[in-house]
Amino acid sequence: MKYDTVFKDVYLSPVGAPAFCYRTGLTVYEEVFQGGMLSSAGWNSAGYPLDVLSGDSSRLKPSMFWEPSSFRLSADGRDVSRFLEYVGFEKNEDGGVLTAEVKLRSTVMPLDITVVTKLDGSAAFERFLRIENTGDRAISLSGISIMSGGVDTVDRSQRYPYGNIGSIYSLGYFINDGGCMEGDFEWRDLKPDQTSISGRWGRERHRHPLFMLRNNVMGTILYGQLGWSAGYRFDFDIQALPENNTALSSFNAALAGWDPIYVLSAKETFTTPSMHIGMIAGGLDDAVNAMNEHFRRSVLNMPEAAEPQMYVGGGMGPEHDMSVETTKQFIDQLSRMGAEVFIIDAGWYMKPGMQGEWYKTGNWHDDRDRYPNGIVEMRDYARSKGMKFGMWMEPERLGNEDVMKEHPEWLSRYPDGSVSGFIDMTNPDAAAWAEEETARCIEEYGMDLLRIDYNVSSSSYFHCGRRDGVTEDRAVRHYLAVYSMYERLKKRFPDVVFENCAGGGGRTDVGLLRYFSHSWVSDRQIPPRSLMITNGMTIALPPERVDRLVAGMGCHTAGTLDYHMRNAMFGHVSLNVLSPREAAMNDEAFAFVEHEVKVYKEFIRPYICNSLIFHHSESTDSMKRGETAVLELASKDGVRDTIGVFSAAGSKKSEITIYPRGLDAGKDYIVTLDNSGKRYEAYGADMINDGIRVRIPSSMSSELILISAAE
Repeated sequence: MKYDTVFKDVYLSPVGAPAFCYRTGLTVYEEVFQGGMLSSAGWNSAGYPLDVLSGDSSRLKPSMFWEPSSFRLSADGRDVSRFLEYVGFEKNEDGGVLTAEVKLRSTVMPLDITVVTKLDGSAAFERFLRIENTGDRAISLSGISIMSGGVDTVDRSQRYPYGNIGSIYSLGYFINDGGCMEGDFEWRDLKPDQTSISGRWGRERHRHPLFMLRNNVMGTILYGQLGWSAGYRFDFDIQALPENNTALSSFNAALAGWDPIYVLSAKETFTTPSMHIGMIAGGLDDAVNAMNEHFRRSVLNMPEAAEPQMYVGGGMGPEHDMSVETTKQFIDQLSRMGAEVFIIDAGWYMKPGMQGEWYKTGNWHDDRDRYPNGIVEMRDYARSKGMKFGMWMEPERLGNEDVMKEHPEWLSRYPDGSVSGFIDMTNPDAAAWAEEETARCIEEYGMDLLRIDYNVSSSSYFHCGRRDGVTEDRAVRHYLAVYSMYERLKKRFPDVVFENCAGGGGRTDVGLLRYFSHSWVSDRQIPPRSLMITNGMTIALPPERVDRLVAGMGCHTAGTLDYHMRNAMFGHVSLNVLSPREAAMNDEAFAFVEHEVKVYKEFIRPYICNSLIFHHSESTDSMKRGETAVLELASKDGVRDTIGVFSAAGSKKSEITIYPRGLDAGKDYIVTLDNSGKRYEAYGADMINDGIRVRIPSSMSSELILISAAE
């Protein structure tokens, strides 16, 4: 399938009610303004406008759905997504992105609502709302749905005369919201009813805000991600009763939190987070690669946040003693393994022996009992070994009692009035302190890389404050301040790599990742769960943005060294040490890791930032059943292909046949089996049709297949 499409257009129908046809790649989405409401008119994945036969339009009719509106909004307890008047339409193109704005005005409240759509020619687009209070008093906003409405219909009498109505549609999403369970992706059939999934509000925060609505009859997938770090909810409504000939599907993507979600002051304008969405005819990886193309092209494209070097990281933290002597020896180990940047994790501000209390953050000064010559001694030693230098911070949270006592007003408060350890970023003084302390540390310690962490529960996201005399949920306003802070810092320090972490994968959404080079997606590194996480989170994000760790965090307790290493090689590689400081170094272990890092740098890294990814094991359910997992990274030109084969826990299979998906059938290739180093020539069509037979010696082990076009 072709993913690098470039066509984009927004067509305003010249006759009848205003109808807007959004086309990008082969994705088509239409909306119609009539009856005082902007309604979804349906989707198409074949490039056809829905009124291509102007006398026989295939647009969805609003009367078919209970909630046909393409967005939903409540203000002061009133629905203002209805009773609108159409003001106008504008579009303009800049930097390869076409922006279209539909301007609406409420007839019941002093609100102007602009529906903004950005198209970049890929098969997905960006959608958000701009809401302006034109009145002279504050208005409380709640029930904010950025995008909603009908998706499609299935004529059961013609296209699906038999079968179970509960299997017409399936929903793909991450079924777990807890820490260390990220990326647990599964497909589940949708019963004829309403289904909701949510995260960060009413659930924990480790469920990435993604959904895929698959029409099993028509072979299409509506795939969407919400670029938002606080509460969200996705709703799906399937109407498919046995006595009805037509099955209908609709969806709703909403912000979630305490009401009101946002108090809009007089003359203030609020811009919502963005929905990234598209429809494609094909399978899961067609949707994944199409969304990756969109993300790379116009979302995760902040020049300052790029990291073309894709540095192999290595570091140490409070699980070690963090002494000067141990740190230097660990730098030696990591340099030998091939790491290119050394990172000191949490605890560098604590006194010797107290690094286990690393969570007492807020005093961002290196401890001179721990580092008598300052932490810059560690920086200089790392650089003497040819490595860059990075440090860990958690600037949005306070755990240091002295700072908390000095500035209690900087801390957020829960709705019951209790105080958290979470900085209220809506407080200008607190936000300015957090930003300037971060900037000071970057400059004072000479960082080449900044690792940002965020260790809170989801309940901490939602704190309350007063705005124009009204109690407001501060989550939205808080995160707008957080995004702005990291955008300013990134522009201020364009040469510093920004690495995101949030208790593992607590904030992996693209709303935040716009300002970061890559992201930790989990703190779970122990197989086989670690592979499930890599498999799942590369469904959500481009692989070069997915940080995975070798050694450390308990990964050594299960699986083989080759399994650990190759799991990380399908993302952004980070390393930990292989041995305690006092122990003899195992040359064979170091030689293996050094070899794999070289393979990563020389074979995979040159093309991973523009690669296609294929998940031969779509859901984690198959891995839980003991099936062999396969990941594949292919260059778009068919010149290189990397395949990782991972046997499951308890697997009794000794051989498996892999059918590559990223090869060119007309090319000759050199195939290298990394376990043995054996090489052979093969024709692309033969491997595609007949497969590659691989021997896996035991459970919880792996093989790495490197395929390159013959010259």
